Amino acid sequence: MKNKTQPRYLIAISAAVFAAWLAIPAQAEDAAIGPIKIFAPWARATPKGASVGGGYMTITNTGSAPDRLLGGSTDISSRFEIHEMSMDNGVMKMRAVPTGVELKPGQTIEFKPGGYHLMFLGLKQPLEQGGHVRATLQFEKAGKVDVDFTVESIGAQNPSGGHPMPGMKMN
Repeated sequence: MKNKTQPRYLIAISAAVFAAWLAIPAQAEDAAIGPIKIFAPWARATPKGASVGGGYMTITNTGSAPDRLLGGSTDISSRFEIHEMSMDNGVMKMRAVPTGVELKPGQTIEFKPGGYHLMFLGLKQPLEQGGHVRATLQFEKAGKVDVDFTVESIGAQNPSGGHPMPGMKMN
């Protein structure tokens, strides 16, 4: 005698698995150009009316020669700059880095809140959690690479997917 309830359970389980898969937030894809690898690009959501936003990622130079992130561009803002935050006599300071950031051979640099980060200046619209920011990064030797940043919550400290390379030492 066949169990008529078994197919219903399989359908219910399949539907639940599919629904759970749909609920997982879309993550930006890693990008690469030559020896330059970009992991877990993300940005913070901005409040309505904000004119600036921040972008973060991890970049690794897997090559044998140094390269330099010079800057980039995006359609969501009028300007795109590399910035660095640092402590100076107990005061957090932020400054533009117009010469870019050098990536030595084998080096990994994490762009994160409180350190190096990208600034989207003159936002044309708010960055909304769950959305995406498409940008082009410009490297001195490797050239241009398109990157898709996932927009996380306003107070996010790291991408919702966690660290892209567990156990890797960051410089």
